[in-house]
Amino acid sequence: MAAPKSCALWSYCGRGWSRAMRGCQLLGLRSSWPGAPLSARLLSQEKRATETHFGFETVPEEEKGGKVYQVFESVAKKYDVMNDMMSLGIHRVWKDLLLWKMRPLPGTQLLDVAGGTGLAWVLGDAEELPFDDDKFDIYTIAFGIRNVTHIDQALQEAHRVLKPGGRFLCLEFSQVNNPLISRLYDLYSFQVIPVLGEVIAGDWKSYQYLVESIRRFPSQEEFKEMIEDAGFHKVTYESLTSGIVAIHSGFKL
Repeated sequence: MAAPKSCALWSYCGRGWSRAMRGCQLLGLRSSWPGAPLSARLLSQEKRATETHFGFETVPEEEKGGKVYQVFESVAKKYDVMNDMMSLGIHRVWKDLLLWKMRPLPGTQLLDVAGGTGLAWVLGDAEELPFDDDKFDIYTIAFGIRNVTHIDQALQEAHRVLKPGGRFLCLEFSQVNNPLISRLYDLYSFQVIPVLGEVIAGDWKSYQYLVESIRRFPSQEEFKEMIEDAGFHKVTYESLTSGIVAIHSGFKL
């Protein structure tokens, strides 16, 4: 059974497409408690199958897309300013490194998901892309995949729309690998970033969600395994800035 699909906004920018999240929800099934009475197992299964996380909050799956959309609607006007303030401008270096790894050539068919840039716009869905199989040379997504309700399904769709030999590249917040830096990063994330959000964008809650969603995202190795499970080969990753972010790469063979 599928819940109502929500929308994702894509744009065509000459060499590819980009998307502003609105999220799609499909109900997932999970195993029930072993040994519990049948009625309890069915109720537990139904409850767990329709819930997901929104930051540290547990919400019905059909609500997450709308909540994520509201976050980005709220922060849109100050989005670039806040990115510069929160990262001291380093996010631009991270994105430049992603482009360097991509090295697109003239004629490259590029699908850029959750980019929010471009000229012409099309409604789509990261978990059910509105594109044919084997269409693109490169699929990129930067700071967007952690907002997807079913990451595994989004990865499978990325694999589907890539041509054989096509490349998947993902830039996303990850797990800091230095204990001291990790403690300082947590302090900065939870005590400073929401305050900046309130002062600059007038929105504490959206930036509280930001730091919580980062903590819920899989580690570098866990995400690597998820990419491999989606069918990609030669999956590697590079941690940047002590693991605050990482770039994952994989190929469709």
